[in-house]
Amino acid sequence: MSRQEIVFNYLNAHSIPYTNYSHPEGKTIEEAKRWWKDDGSVHCKNLFFRNHKGNRHYLVCFHCDHDLAIHDLEARLKASLVSQGLPSCGKLSFASPERMLKYLGLEPGSVSPFGLINDADHHVHLFLDETLRDAPTLSFHPNDCTGTVVISNEAFHRYLESVGNTYEYIKLY
Repeated sequence: MSRQEIVFNYLNAHSIPYTNYSHPEGKTIEEAKRWWKDDGSVHCKNLFFRNHKGNRHYLVCFHCDHDLAIHDLEARLKASLVSQGLPSCGKLSFASPERMLKYLGLEPGSVSPFGLINDADHHVHLFLDETLRDAPTLSFHPNDCTGTVVISNEAFHRYLESVGNTYEYIKLY
């Protein structure tokens, strides 16, 4: 079964509505922008990080038109985690392709919150930029960079609750 089929089967099995469309490969935001439809959704950039010890992993999602400085991101994530009594993320670095495959079942260029379907141990913590909370619809790769899933914010929250990973909204920029 393809990674896209796994996503579609999961969403269908949980009665989570979505639309999708296929397009040529777009591993980077710049490449993908050529193929995205003007569907009114907020297209999201997704980055996968590990902490300095390599024992914690974080998926960070935000509007595709923004960039994040990793040092600023570290400070914001650390403050959020510590305020909740959770361990600090410490120094962040991009997770290796091997870690991405282990925890999300994905390859570089295909990262999305739908990778949490493959995280049966709920190891990965998801950070979403607070601006995404109020977007009517969001769009992500369906764990493959040759397609786009458009999902309402309400349906996306149903997905997050069903998948069971911890997540939070945070001001990223």
